[in-house]
Amino acid sequence: MTKLHGPPSSHTIAPADVAKDADTRRHIVPGGHGHAFEVQSGTSFRVIDLHGQQIVDLMAWVLPYPSSLEHLSMSYTRYSLHGSAPPAVGDCLVTNKQEPIFKLTADVCHTHDMTFMACNPAFYAERGLAGHRSCAENIAEAMRPWGMGSYLEATAVDPFNVFQNTPDMTLKDLGCSRPGDYVEFEVLKDAVVAVSSCPYDVDGFGGGKATEVAVVTGLKPNRA
Repeated sequence: MTKLHGPPSSHTIAPADVAKDADTRRHIVPGGHGHAFEVQSGTSFRVIDLHGQQIVDLMAWVLPYPSSLEHLSMSYTRYSLHGSAPPAVGDCLVTNKQEPIFKLTADVCHTHDMTFMACNPAFYAERGLAGHRSCAENIAEAMRPWGMGSYLEATAVDPFNVFQNTPDMTLKDLGCSRPGDYVEFEVLKDAVVAVSSCPYDVDGFGGGKATEVAVVTGLKPNRA
């Protein structure tokens, strides 16, 4: 695989089920923390909820970051998909350049959100929880090797909230994913992706405790 722009991770290992593919890597993201990784066009990556009910904020920027100025955009994706309902398998997430960046090729949960911002320090402070970890800070911390200096840079991009049941809360729980549920995306543009295992654990949200998620990269595309 062609080397991209960012630093190699020292925390990735090849999962046993795909160990024959030298390009495939698995990373465990601790509950309430973040992780960033580069993906190459023509490959796929997977986000897995290991324990259930864990929401994952996902953002992405087209390489080279930050000079390309192009990023995954929920408003442009909603426009492209003609609404705020979660994408179906075969649909694409698009950028602020109105071009496809990821194609959804597998989805076990079928419940995601494209309308809410990432939680941030002010979000917790106004709830009397100053100093609580937040998705915006997690993503900025993970993106630091690529040059992101402030969580405010992360808040400029609304996330794709994987496994978050905002659109249909009257019918099932806000966090409704089960252990092992996953989404898989085919990469259509070289990008750096950042994820946060959402640390919001108030009022039973996410089962009351942020838990680990896994990211698998370098997969061969599952053409939807």
